Amino acid sequence: MGETERESKIERERARQREKERERERKRERGGEREREREREREREREREREREREREREREREREKEREREREREKEREREREREREREREREEREREREREREREHKREYGRPELAQANE
Repeated sequence: MGETERESKIERERARQREKERERERKRERGGEREREREREREREREREREREREREREREREREKEREREREREKEREREREREREREREREEREREREREREREHKREYGRPELAQANE
């Protein structure tokens, strides 16, 4: 093998080695890009999960607000019921006072003081 052939062979080998190195570098770059893409996808998934959690929290807050509203309505109904009860009590008391006045008028009529019975009517 002549000197030129040997140099030519060495040069071809070096060129082949450089090409292998460039290919390895491209693979590393592609691998790095794939890793960066995977990381971006993981970040997007974490963001989607955070958004789902925010939505769940908003839903829980809506439910709490509905429950507070239902409680306010129940309290209003209890207050209306207490008011109805007070009204019934006032009516009972008024009927009782009226019965008492009627007994007094009757008593006065029976015992000869009709002018007082009429005056109270």
